[in-house]
Amino acid sequence: MFRARRAVCDTISTMRVTGIAFLLLSMATLLPAAKNLEVYFVDVEGGQATLVVAPSGQSLLVDAGWPGYNGRDADRIAAAAKRAGVKRIDYMLMTHYHTDHVGGVAPVAARIPIVNYVDHGDNTETGKSADQLAAPYLKLREKGTHVVVKPGDKIPIKGLDVTVVAARGEAIASALPGAGGANPLCASFQPKQDDPSENAKSVAVMIGFGKFRMADFGDITWNVEHKLVCPNNLLGGADVYLTTHHAANLSNPPVLVHALRPRVAIMNSGARKGGSPDTIQLIRESPGMEDLWQLHYAIQAGQQGNSPDALIANVDENCQGNWIRLSVERNGAFTVYNGRNKHTKTYQARN
Repeated sequence: MFRARRAVCDTISTMRVTGIAFLLLSMATLLPAAKNLEVYFVDVEGGQATLVVAPSGQSLLVDAGWPGYNGRDADRIAAAAKRAGVKRIDYMLMTHYHTDHVGGVAPVAARIPIVNYVDHGDNTETGKSADQLAAPYLKLREKGTHVVVKPGDKIPIKGLDVTVVAARGEAIASALPGAGGANPLCASFQPKQDDPSENAKSVAVMIGFGKFRMADFGDITWNVEHKLVCPNNLLGGADVYLTTHHAANLSNPPVLVHALRPRVAIMNSGARKGGSPDTIQLIRESPGMEDLWQLHYAIQAGQQGNSPDALIANVDENCQGNWIRLSVERNGAFTVYNGRNKHTKTYQARN
């Protein structure tokens, strides 16, 4: 009888363990999958509007495109935010005071609440037109929290590492973690005439998520870019490079682009703005470059200069405002998606 009772107890014990294991397995399947970093490159036809959504749900909007056009750019940004499940912009990063970057902030604020306004300080350009351009933005930022950033500062997006690497014409003094090696390309660098405009004052950031890095430098120009990588490369590498200044040849020197060794470049030019043929070629020649994705077909680059149709979100000059989406896993793997034709490509994490 003792053996019979023990056998019953063992059976019950086994059933309990099996039941607990099954319960734990069931609970595991109900847990949400680890969220990715999502980035929407919104077509604002030659400006910039990049919506970054962290796995935490916090959002960063880098610039807001043009004003006018019956609210075209603000509507496109609001549509991207809705698609991403974003109900407010936690941080509005305004890289510099030019119409195609700051002009759309007020229309966006009329559609989506903005909590924090981040910039390099007041407009460095003066005169009536410059004052009129800045006025709507300055009025808006008084209603929220205003943050002035300088090189080395962090924008505190939960779950991301967003580091300001340049602002108001100055660059970081110390290398980012893992960076700082000598850059042999510096020996052949040819400076250009110094740029006194707001372009050179742009706030530039490196965005990190796990092993992944993305570079978004606004419209900083040639000589300021040089400061970031010479004599030592203070930035290290980038998996994705948003072409600086809409891929204009006033920016994107090889000393920077080739030092970053990006695997993918996203070109945010318009049909007739940016997309310089020599810059496109320079980017394609960067070591390790796999693909150049484009928000627009660049008319001046011609058929040979542009990427294959599958990698271009808007192929016609009178476009529908199709976007490109980037989805990033913490291990460094990422996927790029073309909103026009649903073409998708996944890039495995680097070793």
